Amino acid sequence: MLTQLSINNYALINQLSIDFSSGLSIITGETGAGKSILLGALGLVLGNRADLSSLNDTATKCIVEAKLAISTYNLQDFFNEVDLDYEAETIIRREILPSGKSRAFVNDTPVTLSVLNELRIQLIDVHSQHQTMQLSDKNFQFTVIDALAKNKERISSYQRGFAQLKQLKKELIELENAQREAQQQYDYNSHLFKELEAAHLKVDEQYLLEEKLERLNNIEDIKLNLSEALEISITDEIGIQSSVNNLENKLSKIAPFFKEYQNLLERITSVKIEIDDIVSEIESANESVDFNPNEAEEINDRLQLLYNLQKKHYVQSVEELLKVYEELSEKVLRVENADEVITNKQEEIKIVSEKLDAIAVIISKARNKSIPKITKELENLLADLGMENARFSILIKPTSNYFLNGKDELEFLFSANKGGNYGELKKVASGGELSRIMLSVKKVLSQNTQLPTIIFDEIDTGVSGDVAEKIGKLLKEMGQGRQLFAITHLPQVAAQAQHHLVVRKTEINQRIETSVVVLGHEERITEIARLMSGEIINEAALVNARTLLNSNEV
Repeated sequence: MLTQLSINNYALINQLSIDFSSGLSIITGETGAGKSILLGALGLVLGNRADLSSLNDTATKCIVEAKLAISTYNLQDFFNEVDLDYEAETIIRREILPSGKSRAFVNDTPVTLSVLNELRIQLIDVHSQHQTMQLSDKNFQFTVIDALAKNKERISSYQRGFAQLKQLKKELIELENAQREAQQQYDYNSHLFKELEAAHLKVDEQYLLEEKLERLNNIEDIKLNLSEALEISITDEIGIQSSVNNLENKLSKIAPFFKEYQNLLERITSVKIEIDDIVSEIESANESVDFNPNEAEEINDRLQLLYNLQKKHYVQSVEELLKVYEELSEKVLRVENADEVITNKQEEIKIVSEKLDAIAVIISKARNKSIPKITKELENLLADLGMENARFSILIKPTSNYFLNGKDELEFLFSANKGGNYGELKKVASGGELSRIMLSVKKVLSQNTQLPTIIFDEIDTGVSGDVAEKIGKLLKEMGQGRQLFAITHLPQVAAQAQHHLVVRKTEINQRIETSVVVLGHEERITEIARLMSGEIINEAALVNARTLLNSNEV
């Protein structure tokens, strides 16, 4: 419920703060006094777009602030979802800076306009004259029917399944597209995979083969140098082994005489052991060196295969080829296993679809069951509002299609005249009739669902006399247990108000400003008399206004 609205520097309003109560509040005022400005300011704080033309003084920022009591709206989960502090009395503030920049806050936390618009849906329903065309919107018509059918939880459950079904179908399409694309490449990928598989690639293989080939290509030099090294090592006259043996023999003879000689002996003995080991390995290496032209050819062929595969796959090593091999393996297996994956996905879709079908049937039955009640209530309300011959034809048509709110199509037709043909509301109902139909619809909704604060902007357009009085009484009845505002020019409607506000335009310091005043009893009599007679209020108008107001306060 809107408890307070504060406006600073907006349009013709310099500064305004006004408190609101529950029940029916009527807003009146001369044409052009600024009733639309009041709605504009409220729309601004609830997320409407803004520009510098909204500023009264373009050098000062505009601030519109609304206080709302929201404890009965069950909005805790929403506040958690958008990361806002929940307060039973929530304050929404909107600022427009002289630069044109706009800012919005909920409980002093900055928010986006999309968050404000989501809150607006939950908190305030503003109905202006052009919105009567909403009656022809199928989604709105379903909203009315589902409210009476008590389908809220069923539709919520259906929508969760519907979202799941959409996701599954999207995944199926992606799988099928991927399969088609992969199938086109399958033969080629399979060929590449088998080619790499047949190559029996091994880590470090290329490095080892290149090293071995290098050795084979230099086999003569290796053999020559090993032979010469062996000759240097073991020749009796000049061989290293012979020289070291002779040196060891000499030192062994003098080692007993001095410790330093003993150390030299031990060192040369160590060298002798190492040289003997080296010579042994040279001998072994020399014996193993054997040139095999077939082996060199085989290594060359193998390396050429590896080089060709690397060039073919635009890589630089066997390790990268192995990665390509793994990727090709996955692509080939994906195609080979795709039918099973797609079949599994189709089975998931079938299961979810069957569950949705079952919920949709329940929703459809509840809708059909509620239609006689909706039709009767709307026709009775319209009869009270001067449309005695109004008739509705509402048909629910089950389909095989999945929609956001079920599987039904809706035919919502209307006839205003006795014996007249049924047609779409926007084609067969006048503006005044549409306003009364919308009021009746809102009345039915208010009895069957928790509506937020409702604001009617001249919902009584096109009526007068006894019908106007009945509209006023209907609004008063709707205002019981909720907050309802109605902007009107009709005294019969204004007389029904629990709270009466008047919008006035006055000149202050050579500037036109709009103000809003809450009227007391005597002030209401004068305002209602003005609505009856115009600006020149005569005694007869005052007497009639007093009679009208007193009769409705009884």
